[in-house]
Amino acid sequence: MSLLLLLACAGLLIWATNDWLTERFSENARNRAELRGALYSGQLLSELQRNSVVPMMLARDPAMISALASDDFAITSARLISAQKELGVASIRLLDASGRTVAATDRQLLGTNFVSAPYFVDAMRARDTVFTVAPSEGGRFEFVYSRAIADSSGTLGVIVVSSDLTQLEQRWAGITDAVAVTDSTGLVIMSTETKWRGLPLEEALSLRPVPNAIERAFQVSADWTNIGGDAYVEGRAVMQTVTRVEFRGWRMHNFTTYESIRERVNAVLALEAMVFAVLAAVVFYVLSRQAQRRSVAYMRESADLRALNARLTREIAARERVQRELRVAEQTVQQSSKLAALGEMSAGVSHELNQPLAAMKTYIAGARLLLDRGRSDEALSSFQRIDDLVDRMGAITRQLKSFARKGGEAFEKVDLRSALSNALTMMEPQLRTRPVRIVRNLPRRPVMVYCDRIRLEQVLINLLRNALDATRGVRDARVEIGIESAAQAVVTVRDNGPGVSDLDKLFEPFFTTKKPGEGTGLGLAISSGIVADFGGRLTAHNSEDGPGAVFELSLPLYDPDGGQAEKPLAAE
Repeated sequence: MSLLLLLACAGLLIWATNDWLTERFSENARNRAELRGALYSGQLLSELQRNSVVPMMLARDPAMISALASDDFAITSARLISAQKELGVASIRLLDASGRTVAATDRQLLGTNFVSAPYFVDAMRARDTVFTVAPSEGGRFEFVYSRAIADSSGTLGVIVVSSDLTQLEQRWAGITDAVAVTDSTGLVIMSTETKWRGLPLEEALSLRPVPNAIERAFQVSADWTNIGGDAYVEGRAVMQTVTRVEFRGWRMHNFTTYESIRERVNAVLALEAMVFAVLAAVVFYVLSRQAQRRSVAYMRESADLRALNARLTREIAARERVQRELRVAEQTVQQSSKLAALGEMSAGVSHELNQPLAAMKTYIAGARLLLDRGRSDEALSSFQRIDDLVDRMGAITRQLKSFARKGGEAFEKVDLRSALSNALTMMEPQLRTRPVRIVRNLPRRPVMVYCDRIRLEQVLINLLRNALDATRGVRDARVEIGIESAAQAVVTVRDNGPGVSDLDKLFEPFFTTKKPGEGTGLGLAISSGIVADFGGRLTAHNSEDGPGAVFELSLPLYDPDGGQAEKPLAAE
């Protein structure tokens, strides 16, 4: 098995090495080809730009203008031949207004009429130098600059300058690569391959001999190290790079062969194959020597594994038992925290109950007096007020009883606004002990979440108590409570106290910023665990706008259909 794995790894490594080296060497070859393309295109553009100035110079020559005006061309051809030698252009012709050649560097063209030639027609219509590509003899193209010659009486003729670009083709043909220049329509106008000229590039590349079976087999074996040829030239896969020539949409195509890449890649692959062959022989020898010792080791390991499995089974059972005990302990701590909060609120609640009781006593005495005087209607009004006071006392006791009940997994739809209102009602006795401004920013519509109502109210009460404790001793104490609904429901409790000095340890058990005896340090840790059970998150940070701390309670929105969250609601 190990030997097979080694062979598989060897194959994968050779394949990966082939791809990586081919890609790397191909990239180097492509970079060199792109540099050559940039150099060749620069040479071509420089030659064209140099020749484009010649017609303008000759069109402004007084001798040319005078010869056309007087029809005296005795020395004009000689002047054109002299200009050709100085400027290094292919040929120069002077045509009169009828298109007849009146002077030329090639005297055999004298008298020839080019009235229908594109370079003559376009030059007569334009006031600037005109560039024309026209087919010529031998399958080549003639690159012509022409310009009209005129004086005050009108257009007298046209000067025609042919550019000699064959020297560039000969220079490019001195290397093994193939080079082609296409115009804006994709037609090959220059190429080191003579049979490509005048054809679209795709059609030119398709000109290849039909190989026989032996040649096809050799081609497959020769190309197996390639990433994939960009094109084929003479039946060989080549790399094609395209360089944009900044002239009339021309493009230069450079074709580079893969022979050097194949040789370099195959050399590395052969070395790898030899190394893996030696390594495979060594591995086979080592495996045969270790086979017997492994069988003995496997027997010992099997016994050890059975013992380890039994030990892990016992540890898993013990871990599950500890987790169950931990959950029971967490519920007990949560209930203890609520009962501690009830103890702190007991004085305020007794005050709340004493007020209605005193009022009821007053109303009963008044009702008795009214009945003695026969004023029963007014006595009934007192009884109605007594009934309202009884309802108020019942609401207070129901809230205390509900809060004291041990929360479980009674998950239901809960309106965050209602839960916050119940929490504020429970905190009302503490809020009356000192002046604290409570600012609420609540949406107009319900914000529904799915959780345990009692435990959610416990978290909200804990956050409100912390905010009240933080503002103790602060002048103009202020607590802001907000509810937002977007992707999640978010409850924000912000105070203007001194803030939290150590945010990293805020939610750790037994960590508190209060004085000894004023807090156990379990409130926020318990609240964070409750919120996590609801699928939410409880975070805190110091306010950026001023002093104080900001607690954010994030919960998933209730969505029974599994759709998207409700849109944000307007604030009151």
